[in-house]
Formats: sequence, C-alpha cells, structure tokens
Amino acid sequence: MASFEPQNPDYAAEVRKRFAQQPYNLSIGAEVTDVQPGRVEVVVPSRADLIQHNGYFHGGLIAGLADIAGGFAGWSLVEANQGMLTIEYKLNIVAPGLGDRLTAVGEVVSRGRSIIVTRIDVFGMRNDEPVLCATSLQTLKVMKLPPELLDDVA
Repeated sequence: MASFEPQNPDYAAEVRKRFAQQPYNLSIGAEVTDVQPGRVEVVVPSRADLIQHNGYFHGGLIAGLADIAGGFAGWSLVEANQGMLTIEYKLNIVAPGLGDRLTAVGEVVSRGRSIIVTRIDVFGMRNDEPVLCATSLQTLKVMKLPPELLDDVA
C-alpha cells in the first residue's frame, strides 16, 4: 500500500464518528475494526437476515460492505469539513461469502485533489482462515460536507 498523509490530524476519530452516523452501517451490524491513513477495515458478523437461500452472505451485503470500507478509507485522508461520495465501483465476487463474519479491507490506491481511487478486498471465513470472496475497485468524489453535518467541526 502506498503511504498517504491524512489532512485531518483526528482522522481516525472522524472516520469512526461519521461511520456511526450512517444508519445502514448500523443496521447490518458493521463495525470499524482498524483505521490507518488510507486504510480502513470493517467487519460484519453473520446474522440470519444477511444470509441468502444457499446459506452464504448475500451478494448485496458484500457489495455494500466493499463500498463502505473503500469510502471510509478515502475519508481518512480528507479535511475535517470534507466527505466522500461514491461515483463508481466494480465488484467481482470470486467465492461465496461464508463463515461467521465478513471482513472488508479498503485501501486508497490514488489520492487526487478531488478524486480518490480505492481497492477493497472482502473476506469470509473457512476453518478459521480468511477466504477472499470479493474484490472491488472504487472511485470517490471528495466533497464538502453539508452544513447540517458541520456543526461539530472546528
């Protein structure tokens, strides 16, 4: 992974705070387990309502988790008054999502002034070993946060 400098010295706290403000993240039981400049790891534990008819994690969940991890990897590098919008991503599911949890690792590949590109790998578990179930490439647009989200930004 390339080395990136965050523009917000409190980037880790900012990522965790903004993550917790998104109802979808909470509804799927997602949790940020690691934040570094340009890298975020998100875990979702298995639940019956996240599993499809063959007993695997639903593909929509895998795709959503990839989007989340990549977006917050990008968010770790921007100023406190900025956020992200996904403008494109491609996902390849390469194996069924199985096990007691999914782990998505988002890493920034390229950081421009207004565009960030990330790569995300999503892992299931087999016999307590991580198994790659999907890989994704994402393009993010850096944007100013809306005024209602800036009340707590210094």
